[in-house]
Amino acid sequence: MFLKRVEGRRTVTLPNGQVFSQADLPSENTRRWVASRKAAVVRGVIYGLITQEEALERYKLTEEEFSQWIVAINEYGEDALKTTALQKYRQP
Repeated sequence: MFLKRVEGRRTVTLPNGQVFSQADLPSENTRRWVASRKAAVVRGVIYGLITQEEALERYKLTEEEFSQWIVAINEYGEDALKTTALQKYRQP
């Protein structure tokens, strides 16, 4: 079995005991951002699997977009990342 050499950590353990690894992160070529992929990137950054700068560069995100994902998760949970729920969680 071939293991790709990865800079930094390969896995982290989440507070619920689940092991989160580099393989759980979305592909660099991701163009369709569903809530679960957004949440995986945020989880990876929060728990130290990758840095925010790496995430922004790897997924070609803006700082504003990424910070909105973090705010949405912190305030309302992962459901707030769904595009169909934007109006429900958006402040007037």
